[in-house]
Amino acid sequence: MSNSYARPILRTTDLSAGLRVVERLLAIADLRDLEVDFEVRVSSADVLAALLELIPHAWWCAEGDRDGSSDQGDDPAAHLPVRLRGWAMSPETVEPFIKAVGDSPATVRWDFMGWPEAPEVGLGAGGARGAFVTLCVNVRDLDLEEPAPDHTVFVHVKQVEAERAPWLAAQVGLGVIGDLVMAPY
Repeated sequence: MSNSYARPILRTTDLSAGLRVVERLLAIADLRDLEVDFEVRVSSADVLAALLELIPHAWWCAEGDRDGSSDQGDDPAAHLPVRLRGWAMSPETVEPFIKAVGDSPATVRWDFMGWPEAPEVGLGAGGARGAFVTLCVNVRDLDLEEPAPDHTVFVHVKQVEAERAPWLAAQVGLGVIGDLVMAPY
């Protein structure tokens, strides 16, 4: 994984509206090698059980300064709250993941080959580095630090191609609604 820069383009209380915007963005992307990454802050044993059923080999670690992680072979239920991640998942797992997280803060990140050419802003087709879309569920930021009653869609771009973010937003009838930020992982 590589770092990218992300810019929010939609904030909504309607999760299905966020997913529709993601679908429209993916419709213009080069979807070769499409995969999805998940991250969630889990406080509930029920949510943890549902997520481990969906992502049995998920990486996890205890939140804060506490010990406990999948790397050590610990039981995640004994270390709640935990941060859980799944990488390189199939797109078909998105809906079950969103259902499993419930009200937990989570991110779904679509990773693909590249963005299309953006001649209006002087950019050719973008490569895989920086070609992501993230849906933040029940949280406003990519680091899962600002729980919220709404959901945010971010487009990711290379820092040197920052002008691609507003161009992408315009392609789906939106505008940017925040600053360009460095995305985690």
